Amino acid sequence: MLLYVLMKLGIDIIGSDHGRSGIGSYVQALVKNLPDDASISYELFGAEVDRYTFKSNNEHIRYKGLSLPDSISGDRLWHMFRMKKFIQNNNYDALLCVAGSKILPGKMTVPTIAVINGVVSNIINSKNDIWTRKMLLSNLKKVTKIIAASQFIRKDLINLGIEKNRIEVVHNGIDHSMFYPRENLNNETVLIKPFAIKRPYIIYASRLSNEGKKHVELINAFNMFKKNTGLPHRLVLAGNDDLNSEKIHLAASLSPYASDIFLTGYFPHENLPELYCSADACIFPSIIEGVGLPVLEAMASGVPVAVAKAGALPEIAGDGALYFNPDDTEEFAHVIEEILTNQKKRQSLIEFSTQWTERFSWKRTGEKTLQVIKNAVEEFAKSK
Repeated sequence: MLLYVLMKLGIDIIGSDHGRSGIGSYVQALVKNLPDDASISYELFGAEVDRYTFKSNNEHIRYKGLSLPDSISGDRLWHMFRMKKFIQNNNYDALLCVAGSKILPGKMTVPTIAVINGVVSNIINSKNDIWTRKMLLSNLKKVTKIIAASQFIRKDLINLGIEKNRIEVVHNGIDHSMFYPRENLNNETVLIKPFAIKRPYIIYASRLSNEGKKHVELINAFNMFKKNTGLPHRLVLAGNDDLNSEKIHLAASLSPYASDIFLTGYFPHENLPELYCSADACIFPSIIEGVGLPVLEAMASGVPVAVAKAGALPEIAGDGALYFNPDDTEEFAHVIEEILTNQKKRQSLIEFSTQWTERFSWKRTGEKTLQVIKNAVEEFAKSK
């Protein structure tokens, strides 16, 4: 067994969207839960403006701020032409790339571990930029190890030709100090500055982006649900506008129930627990999820969930969700009605979910991530 001396680990957080995305939330949680290992010195590097975005109480974690263009193309050019010298100048012994599906250095001079939180085949097919189509898969085949956030992502990578022995599954965790069932939430309106959201409502928290997120299909099913039942529930869509947002806003504005559809725009992650707990249900129709962390967070909050039977969602939610085909509007609307009105089913989902989500913790994620890094360093040394 290799005996470890002090190792300086560079953690590349470029591409983390200043904390305002799933990757950003992942970085924030991981940084707080990396083990305090005396043999490891951690150093995050990214844009100077993010120096205080990703905080940790671990004294072994430092931050190196860089002057970077605030663009994906600029960040990729920096990785292509300046990364190698940067690694050498800062004496990194290993490199962890947290936005591995967006940005990777072209040539790895130290053991490199890429974190993949998305379905790479979907990413390649949905992007039009040359780097994604030509370089993403090529660069992933060069890294020492890949941390896949689900078995579904691992299988996708294997199907794309990446060696299975270089892929380790490490599920994302849940911050159980934030996401847990809350009682006595009887207010008619949820006040989360700057929002005032009238209850009852169902929630879908996801960026308004790829059509595979199925926001428009959810609005169509919500319309049918309202017509069929006359129930007073509102639909809350919490997430940043992105590539597909115009179609979603149009579908919402044309809905006969437009006054019951609320699009929040960016919603701070720290305020999600109250938003979930005050909801009657979480509906997650996306068919392109490699992780589905909002589903776990809703489940941990004691909220019954219904999800698309697609992507990693069956793996992540297990028996704690109702499943549906989001392209079948009638079935979709029926599931919304069932999860809101079938009290026996609601209670069984809540009871199962509370126990199921206990297995997901960021502390465990941090420990497993560090172990994968150490294994990668050992394998890299043996290959030389």
